[in-house]
Amino acid sequence: MGTPGTISKPWTILVVDDEPEVRKLVKAMLARMGYQVLLAESGDEALKIFQKHPEIHLLLTDVVAPGMSGPMLADQLAELQPDLRILFMSGYDNSQVVQHYVVERGFALIPKPFTSEALTQKVSEVLGARDLPSASAD
Repeated sequence: MGTPGTISKPWTILVVDDEPEVRKLVKAMLARMGYQVLLAESGDEALKIFQKHPEIHLLLTDVVAPGMSGPMLADQLAELQPDLRILFMSGYDNSQVVQHYVVERGFALIPKPFTSEALTQKVSEVLGARDLPSASAD
């Protein structure tokens, strides 16, 4: 096991959001907990990163994005890696797009804005890992 408040397994998370501030904040939250974090500002960039880093365990992507939407990106990456875990984030958690492409399909969703504790807990749930820190590790 790792030290308190950190993970003991080197999970890699690909974070995709078109807002630089969101990417930076999410990376800081996840890195503080011991995750390896890769960042992409678009679906196209995420695909390129994914091809270079086959060790990605989790895709954390915004639902609504210019160009390629989060669900479109998730579908493409899941074809390449069927066991990839997916977590969507959105500031529009009640929109028809979110309901149809995320909730109705059974994907996990974390509404924006979120706290570090909420993100840690949701990531832990999606990864299904027992060696992840609790949300109170902050």
